[in-house]
Amino acid sequence: RRRRPPPPQSPLDKVVAQEGLSLHQLSGKWFLVGMASRCSYLAEHSHQLEATMVTVTVLDGQSLAISTFRKLDRMCWEIRQHYLPAQAPGRFLLKGEGDCSKVDMVVGEADPSSFIILYYQKGHSISVKLYGRTSLVSDAVVDKFEQRVRAVGLSEDVTYYFPTYGGWHTVLGETRV
Repeated sequence: RRRRPPPPQSPLDKVVAQEGLSLHQLSGKWFLVGMASRCSYLAEHSHQLEATMVTVTVLDGQSLAISTFRKLDRMCWEIRQHYLPAQAPGRFLLKGEGDCSKVDMVVGEADPSSFIILYYQKGHSISVKLYGRTSLVSDAVVDKFEQRVRAVGLSEDVTYYFPTYGGWHTVLGETRV
């Protein structure tokens, strides 16, 4: 009998989670600054990207409730997700209907006072998101994000940055001068 080959390693398995991070440090408001993904919808609609904010709440000391606020058709929408702790610190699982809809998430790198880089994997598709405590982050943080994006095989042609303009941030709770 021939042995089955081992399952291919998931790109997320190679991502090292941020060590020594207290989940409570992630609580609060975050603005989506950039995202790298091979999502065809994102590529086709990248000219319509809107400022997006999330609020992270730590539940029971180990799982994350993430509310995403974004504008769509001039209306404010809230998407709520509940990420459960996975097999290791800094790794989470969003369960969906059926096996194909689960999403794995890893907190890749974070300075809770200014930025966080999150990795998401659904099936064999991986994406990387950069969030900031404000909608603008330093060039050094953007460079870190872009290095992390390349490390998982994504490139700048599938990296998108979100707008920081418009009255939308005042609705989301960040006032601009």
